[in-house]
Amino acid sequence: MRPINLIPPEERRGENAPLRTGPLPYLVIGALVAVLVGVAALVVTGNQISERESDLASLQAEDAVARARASKLASYTQFRSLREQRVTTIASLADSRFDWERVMRELALILPSDTWLVSLNASASPNSEASDSGGEAGDSGGSGLRSSVPGPALELSGCATGQEAVARFVTALKDIDGVTRVGVESSQLSEEEEGAGDASQSASEEGSSGGDCRTRDFIAQFEIVVAFDAAPAPVSAEAEAVPAPAAEQATTSTETAGG
Repeated sequence: MRPINLIPPEERRGENAPLRTGPLPYLVIGALVAVLVGVAALVVTGNQISERESDLASLQAEDAVARARASKLASYTQFRSLREQRVTTIASLADSRFDWERVMRELALILPSDTWLVSLNASASPNSEASDSGGEAGDSGGSGLRSSVPGPALELSGCATGQEAVARFVTALKDIDGVTRVGVESSQLSEEEEGAGDASQSASEEGSSGGDCRTRDFIAQFEIVVAFDAAPAPVSAEAEAVPAPAAEQATTSTETAGG
């Protein structure tokens, strides 16, 4: 048979005695634990915030020191940039310089005895205002072919004793070092023997004024353009110029830093 406890619940003792206090103590303990956890979390968070603020202040101080040091060295940076710009400009000028003296010397060596020049125009680019030989740009008649050559070129105008002599002169021009192509703008013979006297007289008059060198019959007047396409393109005036304000600023900053 199953035993039955006949003692009323409020009178019972030991393990079978019911709770008389209820759940209130447990609620109070839980609240205290929650408050303790919150306070601990608040203290830890406050410590972390203080540590982060201290790190931020330290980093800001280091940044201020670095900025001050960079401002002191800014003049040297500007001077170095100016120096590099000038070195680049000088190197470009040196690379684009064309040796006209050598070309003139080789032209004098290969000029045939049956050919003579009336005008010679040497220019570094089609837009040159004046030739390197001292004449006005466009003095020779090879301006049409000259415009198609972006780099240095020679414009030759003269006469030879016939078309074969002009052809030999064109072939000889190709032997000049650096010549890539030779273009013949025009090559015209003088009047033939019919009316040779009038033609010779007219040619002599024009030759005295510098326009026509065909003073005899069967003389060919030519206009030739000699191109040096392999030569570097000349440096423009904008690339050669160094901004004056930047140079003055760098110089002033350098003197301030040195003082």
